[in-house]
Order: sequence, then structure tokens, then C-alpha cells
Amino acid sequence: MLVSSNLFKKSSKSRKVRCEICANYCKIADGAYGICKQHKNINGELFDESFGIVSSLNADPIEKKPLYHFLPGTLTYSVGGFGCNMGCLHCQNYMISKEFDKISDRLNILPETIVENAISQGCKSIAWTYNEPTIHLPFNKKTSLLGRRKNLKIIYVSNGYMSSQALSEILEFVDAFNIDLKSMSQNFYKKICGADLNIVLDNLKRIYEADKHLEITNLIINDYNDSAEEITKLANFIVDNLGCNVPLHFSRAFPYYKLNDIAPTSEDKLFEAKKIANECGLEYVYIGNLECDTNTYCSNCGETLLKRNSYSTEVLNKNKKCMKCGKKLNIMF
Repeated sequence: MLVSSNLFKKSSKSRKVRCEICANYCKIADGAYGICKQHKNINGELFDESFGIVSSLNADPIEKKPLYHFLPGTLTYSVGGFGCNMGCLHCQNYMISKEFDKISDRLNILPETIVENAISQGCKSIAWTYNEPTIHLPFNKKTSLLGRRKNLKIIYVSNGYMSSQALSEILEFVDAFNIDLKSMSQNFYKKICGADLNIVLDNLKRIYEADKHLEITNLIINDYNDSAEEITKLANFIVDNLGCNVPLHFSRAFPYYKLNDIAPTSEDKLFEAKKIANECGLEYVYIGNLECDTNTYCSNCGETLLKRNSYSTEVLNKNKKCMKCGKKLNIMF
């Protein structure tokens, strides 16, 4: 499918095109692909060769995204594709994001079918997840607009590395985001992810300012991004620029892809990170990939608001305010 002309620019001197879907702004020669391997320059026009091709379709608890404060206790229809616009050495889904040329099983599906499937399986939302959704913007935009007409909410689970132009379009149809803020170190982003931290931070600010529901995940990796100084910097960025009530998920890392020699994140590091983030003023801090307390408590009085057992959630307080003390809650039911 031909990509919308406002998301790529033609060269006046050659058949190269500049893709403006993500923040890599790839300059693609005729017959070649960009970094994500999904968009091809054909005679000076940019085509999305992944339109309607997906890797995964599942009805998941929304807590798996993870989204703990958006439609808690409901199912979301999760859709994943292939490819990515970052080169993370620790990629958790590297088979579909980096080595997808080895995968022969691919699903072709229409936007209308995704919406029908979501409704028939009792889902309240569609989540673009598993790989980076931004690179599939033409397909997920068309599908999402159809879904919203059927009262489905739309979720982006993303690395936050979209172009300014693409984010403007995405903000028109996405209701909730979980953004993977991988580190507060530019060196980490450059060497481990092949990306620019500042672009992700700027996009986080734009998402928050657009009044979209936002949660953040930080995968803590031993000896890479686990220092108390970096955790403090991350928590302070959220408090100072986004808000103390934005949920933060610290996730336990395991050896994957090209960082397969690391040890799983130590439990002490995860609990230390949670303690630091709380001391910085964050009201909702969770630990993922580890069996521990993941309930949601009122930050003012300690009342249990949402009780979780693995990915099963019991909603104890369905109001926008705590029923015990009246504090306003950042939870969308």
C-alpha cells in the first residue's frame, strides 16, 4: 500500500525518499527498505509492504500490556506485526522484530476482521503490541478508526520513537499508551538501542500534554541501567514533566537476543527501584516479571483500589475518587 504522502518526502535530485514515519527518518534508495524493513521505495514512492500482515492475534488481559490503570479487569485484542525501528540488544520479542525473515507463518487480515474479532471475543479495546506499532501506522490507523466507531478503545504499546508528524496522527486515534522508557542515559540509547533518548522524552511530554492515558515501563538490566542515580533521574523526569500519578512499571529482565549473557535482574534491585521512585514522589509504582504485590492502593490513605492475582484484577473502587478519603484517582474504568 502507498504510504500517505505527508509521511515521506521525495528527493528532487534522485529517486531517494525520506521516510517520516519514525524518528530514524530513513533516506531510502530506489528498490531498498528502511531500517524497519517494512517500507520500500518503489520508483520514488514509499510503499508499506506489511499492510494487513500480522504475526499475532490474541485476546489478552489488559494488565499484560502492562496497563494497570486503563479499563482494569477487561480484555484487549492484541495485534502484533513484524519489524522494529530500534536495534535493542536485549529485545524481548526479537524473533518477530529482528529475525522475522526466518518466520514463514504470517497472517493476512483485514481491518474489519480485527474489529469483528475484538468484539466477538468480548474485548473492550484493541492493543497494537508485541512489536513496534508505529512502523505499521497506515494499517493500524485504518483499523483503529473502524474500531473506535464500534466503541473500542485503542492502545499503543510502543518504544516512543515516532516522528513528530506520525505522533500527530497517532494522537488522533489512540486512547492509551504504554511507553518503554529504556534508560535515562543517552549513551545507553545510542549503544544498546541505536536511538536518541531526547526524542523519546519529547514524545512522552507530547502524549501527556495531549491528555492521553499514559503508563511507562522500564526494563531494569543488571549493570546497564540499574544504578540508583539513573532510577532517581527517571522518576524525577516523570514527576517533573508528566505527573506524579503516571503509573511506572519496573520490569525484570532476562537474557535475550544479543544480551544473552546477562543474569536475570536481581529482586533486590527491583524493590530498591520501587522504593526510590516512591521517595521521588511517584504514586503508582509496580514491579513486573516477578511474583509480588501488584495491587493498586490509594496514595493518600492506603485503601486497596484494585486487587490483582497475576493478570486477574478485582475492581474494588469503581469511582474516579477514593471511596475512603476522596482523593482523585488516575484510573479509567
